[in-house]
Amino acid sequence: MDAHEQLSVLDTSCLQKFVDTLAVNGQYPLKAAGVDVLQMNICRKCNLFCKHCHVEAGPHRTEMMSKSLLEKCLDILRNNAISTIDITGGAPEINPYLEWFLDNASQLKRRLIVRSNLTLLLEDSYRHFIDSYVRNNVEIVTSLPHYKAEGTDKQRGKCAFATIIEVIKKLNARGYGKENSGLVLNLVHNPTGFYLPGSQPALAREYKSRLLKDHGVYFNDLFCITNMPVGRYLEHLQKTDSLSDYMTELVNAFNSAAAENVMCKNTLSVSYDGQLYDCDFNQMLELPTETNAHLDDFDIGTLSHRRIVLANHCYGCTAGSGSSCQGSTEKSEK
Repeated sequence: MDAHEQLSVLDTSCLQKFVDTLAVNGQYPLKAAGVDVLQMNICRKCNLFCKHCHVEAGPHRTEMMSKSLLEKCLDILRNNAISTIDITGGAPEINPYLEWFLDNASQLKRRLIVRSNLTLLLEDSYRHFIDSYVRNNVEIVTSLPHYKAEGTDKQRGKCAFATIIEVIKKLNARGYGKENSGLVLNLVHNPTGFYLPGSQPALAREYKSRLLKDHGVYFNDLFCITNMPVGRYLEHLQKTDSLSDYMTELVNAFNSAAAENVMCKNTLSVSYDGQLYDCDFNQMLELPTETNAHLDDFDIGTLSHRRIVLANHCYGCTAGSGSSCQGSTEKSEK
């Protein structure tokens, strides 16, 4: 299903358009409040084929950010006070220029994040990335849908849980996830069924307790992310005749407080080809920024105050406690 078809399906599955819901709550149009995060999708190739992947990444994909575009990103970061560099994929390690980029980006002294599935780091060709991550003080974020193998393997593939735990042990041995080490390892939870995530603080406590007790591993924080009705997950909802029910749940759970803190207000997403988007989900739906900007046209003044491009998938970020690449967006007590 291409991007146009996905948007059409989302239109027909919603009783009320997202923009109308924002308007009723006095929150439309939604505008950016700055560019604090540059999120770079540097490849769509991946060694895994996850059922929930909105990027539809997999071994068959070939899209890869070139070194020249990575250099352009570095130039933009050098010339603008963007506090966070957030690298994602696919499996980012597959991009042959990732290590070079990290060595250069770390010199800028910004928050530097890599969203890794970790499973690649047991392969001979990629083991050295652990050294690279330590050397460059990279914050690692990895998806672990459940603290039990069955839940994680259901989404990420057979034996994914055991492999991830093995790599976490190696990262723990280097200091990752340990208090006061300065090396941050965060996990991502997303539901294994057609429902919203539970309480992020409660799940974080449960994950920490169970993973330490059952596997002896540590991590810093847990981010709860709602499964977005985009890409492979949208197709899964359709195949199981669950799309209408899921969208109804998202619409009914709309939270205006969560909408105030959506990540698109301070984040800019860059595709492998240099096109700019308001978020990674808009990127997959081929909804560029309102000015249809590219890295070549980067103007932080204009982009910092742009109007966000919206569609019905945005209900996923504003339902319940909210959802972003940093977890829940509604503030809550831990």
